[in-house]
Amino acid sequence: MLVAIPAWNEQGSIADVIAKIREHRPDADILVVNDGSTDHTAVRALEAGAEVVSLPFNVGVGGAMRTAFLYAHRERYQAMVQVDADGQHDPADLNRVLDGLDSADVVVGTRFHPDSMYFVGGPRRWAMKLLSFSLSRMNKGAITDPTSGFRSAGPRAIELFAVEYPADYLGDTVGSLAIAIRNGLVIHETPVTMYFRQTGRPSKNAIWSALYLGRATLALIATSLQSGPKARGDQT
Repeated sequence: MLVAIPAWNEQGSIADVIAKIREHRPDADILVVNDGSTDHTAVRALEAGAEVVSLPFNVGVGGAMRTAFLYAHRERYQAMVQVDADGQHDPADLNRVLDGLDSADVVVGTRFHPDSMYFVGGPRRWAMKLLSFSLSRMNKGAITDPTSGFRSAGPRAIELFAVEYPADYLGDTVGSLAIAIRNGLVIHETPVTMYFRQTGRPSKNAIWSALYLGRATLALIATSLQSGPKARGDQT
């Protein structure tokens, strides 16, 4: 099993994230995709015992995760989990997202459940609700948290994403789910814990994110009104 951590200027948190993953899943291999960081992220990750792939410049989370899936496919991993480098994801939930692969190709850790303290307000909340509705309709099953970056992928998803994975903003979350659905992959959810980021700052502000989510929702609504998901290999 591989844990993939896309990281951009996360020298303040990366070592702690790796240590917590080791604590909860000592059997896991850990890959840090250093996404063009200008600080000591790569050095801290190496010192913490992770494998590190360094990209020459910042390509965003989608591009970093495309690299991770190529690595996982080349090394023949049968399961991969994406974990953020900023400390927001709780490695204690690793087993939750991994166990779900027994009956799904992708398991998304949802932050929206009765025991969660996670909150989104304003325009971003409504954009996420519309996005959730559109993806759930495409999936024919609930996807309550389409922008969650804490998720796992089984062998069919690794094979697909190694070839076809969106590199644009939120491509690693919304875009990849749409691709998975259109290729007939099974997507489930499981509740997870979300913390405030330990250090650093998000790559996009809330207003920019809300506008993008709204645009993505309109595109997905148009897609969901078309024919249902296609099976892998169906090119017609």
